[in-house]
Amino acid sequence: MPLVTSTEMFRKAYEGGYAIGAFNVNNMEIVQGITEAAAELNAPLILQVSKGARAYANHTYLMKLVEAAIIETGLPIVLHLDHGDSYEVCKSCIDGGFTSVMIDASSKPFEENIALTRRVVEYAHDHGVVVEAELGTLAGIEDEVKVSHEDSSYTRPEDVQEFVERTGCDSLAIAIGTSHGAYKFKPGTKPQLRFDILEDVEKRLPGFPIVLHGSSSVPQEFVRIINENGGNMPGAVGVPEEQLRQAAGMAVCKINIDSDLRLAMTASIRKYFNEHPDHFDPRQYLGPGRAAIKEMVKHKIVDVLGCDGKA
Repeated sequence: MPLVTSTEMFRKAYEGGYAIGAFNVNNMEIVQGITEAAAELNAPLILQVSKGARAYANHTYLMKLVEAAIIETGLPIVLHLDHGDSYEVCKSCIDGGFTSVMIDASSKPFEENIALTRRVVEYAHDHGVVVEAELGTLAGIEDEVKVSHEDSSYTRPEDVQEFVERTGCDSLAIAIGTSHGAYKFKPGTKPQLRFDILEDVEKRLPGFPIVLHGSSSVPQEFVRIINENGGNMPGAVGVPEEQLRQAAGMAVCKINIDSDLRLAMTASIRKYFNEHPDHFDPRQYLGPGRAAIKEMVKHKIVDVLGCDGKA
């Protein structure tokens, strides 16, 4: 089975009241952990690559890893560019075999966002590739995306219909209270997604797939393990998973998950080295790291996304 676009995935997700997991990949073990979990649960899957991941792992290596995952699992898999920041980066990924790209011009003025998004859409659609765009800006840090809480802004529902109609984008990432990175909210706070904004967007764009970025929940057991094994992570609170599941039952068809994977893998590796300080074979510590990724993804698929059995 070749790589697919998200069009049919999102149609089924919208109608079925669930979301597709979009998991960031950087190396072989992460790809293996994610795809093994999805295969066991027969779940559709989006593997996404950031600009930073392409610089780290090389476009060709990442493409071959994803091709191997398709051969091994037989799953429908979308290969998506996460947070493309220019027309040139999006074009490079389209030309290089990606089936979906995100152009993130959310930090630009409304008209500039429309113009750049439309340019990417025209090229992508000419090559059979779908496009995700963004309105509103999320706080936090993810690779080269850095937005302070002061500069973040919720999506304005009154803008979404005009934006989608003028750009022709295929899905839209909105800002309703999620945040990039592991340091989302201070301990003691009670994060609350703005479901009123999501409901308003859904009314204005009936049937249109919505995307949530910055949706890691920051499991405290992993923070604890990291700190007990030589780490120094200050306390942080993530997005409550029950709120993400509620969003998946509405118009949200794609939920991005990255930081939780990093936390799971890092906690496993730190614990391994603390227990086996004399070991030096990468297979000995990357194997448990891969297993931790797999268990995290299985949990997300079943308990948060609700897409198990939907491939």
